[in-house]
Order: sequence, then structure tokens, then C-alpha cells
Amino acid sequence: MAADYTPLPPRAAIAALRARGGNLHPTFAWQDVYAEDHAAMFTVAKSTGHDILLDIWKALLTALEDGETFRSFAGRVKPELVRKGWWGEAIEEDPQTGEPTKVRLGSMRRLRTMFDANMNVSYAAGHWSHFDRLKSSRPYLRYVAVDDGLTRPEHWRLHNLVLPVDHPFWKLYAPPNGWNCRCTLQSLSQADIERLIAEGEELKFDPPPISYRSWTNKRTGEVRQIPDGIDPGWDYNPGESGHAATVQQLTKRIPPLFE
Repeated sequence: MAADYTPLPPRAAIAALRARGGNLHPTFAWQDVYAEDHAAMFTVAKSTGHDILLDIWKALLTALEDGETFRSFAGRVKPELVRKGWWGEAIEEDPQTGEPTKVRLGSMRRLRTMFDANMNVSYAAGHWSHFDRLKSSRPYLRYVAVDDGLTRPEHWRLHNLVLPVDHPFWKLYAPPNGWNCRCTLQSLSQADIERLIAEGEELKFDPPPISYRSWTNKRTGEVRQIPDGIDPGWDYNPGESGHAATVQQLTKRIPPLFE
């Protein structure tokens, strides 16, 4: 009998996306829900007033469970979004100002952004659950960037940075660090570090200084200090926040032993 080499589904990543699906939160603009809040809910900008969040979340969950490509995901969800009128440009009332506003509802580009962002964040949460569980035997994390000329220079400078799992640097610079960020973290043991050095990897063990720029959230008026190299809205640890939100959601579902 031939061995089955079908990859196992990413259970921790699936659990994270499932947990977020327990709180569908329609919004008008992406700035309405910021950073860590995304870890505890599922939202799509311009979904206010439209019955489409459950459709998109279910399609993403199926894609994650079945290992689907973006093309397959988009092919399944687009017809339903079009049927419900959530496609193309429209004039809608901004619930914050009451003013009619020209908006972009569904598009292939928006679906691509939703797919990439939600897959990356779900995998980050899944990875962080492993980092947390294994940190006694694998107490370090290594920042790994893609060396293909397309990676942001600020992210490439972090390649091969090795710090303890609990180092405060990861509170801000744990990938994904922005839209379309492809960086990842790799857990390491002391033996792994010694092996990488023996193989010629130039590991770095001191975090670089962090510089900031001011950014104003036009929806709330809040002024935030965003680390350079990180996109607004990504200035947090998606993996750690997603893992914590998943644990919290699962805990709520477990009935107490004693009333």
C-alpha cells in the first residue's frame, strides 16, 4: 500500500480563523478596527449594511482547511458577492459622517488582499501557538525574510535576527509586518543556532534601534507612533495576539466543571 504524503491541515491556523469567525464585525473603513482588535474578530472594510461577512469567512475557512489557491477561493466566493450586489463601485453613506461616499466594494484585487492577509495572520497565530508550547526546548525565534529583491529593505535588514521568544522586540516586529509581507519567524534551539553558524549563516543577536513616524487614524483622530518599516495597522504581533484570542475564545466554550 502506497504511503499517503498528503500534507496535514494546519490545525492551529484553522482554529485561529474559526475563533475570529465567532465575532463577525462589519465595518465601513479598515481604520475602524485597528491592530490587535483584528485578532478577536473577522471584518471586511465596506461590509457595513451588506450580508457578506459570513460568506467571505466561510470561503476563507474552506480555503485554509483544503489548502486552496487564491483562484479557487475567488471562483467560489465571487458569484455570491455579485449576487448580493457587493461588487464594483457604489455610492454609500458613511455611518460616521452621514455623507454619501464613493466606495469600492468587491473586486478581484480586494479578494486577493483579503485572502493573503487572512491566510498570513491565521498561519502566524498557528505558528505562535507552537512557539509558546515549545519555548522551553526551542527558546529562540529567527526572523526570515525572502531574498528575491522584492522584500522591503527594512524587512531584509532583520533577516537572521535571533532573539528569545519573549523578547519585547517581537511585540512590534513579528511578521506579517504589512500588506503583502512574506517574512516569517522560525523557532530555534541552541543546537539549531550552533548548526546555522557552522553552515555559514551570519546570525544577529542584538535588535536594531527602532525609529518611529507619526500616523493619524483619519477615522478616530488617534495619533500613533508607527515603527519604520511597518505599515499602519500592522504595528503589533499578529501571531501572539491571534493565539491569545483563540485561547480565550476556546476557553469560553468550555463549560465549568462545577456550577
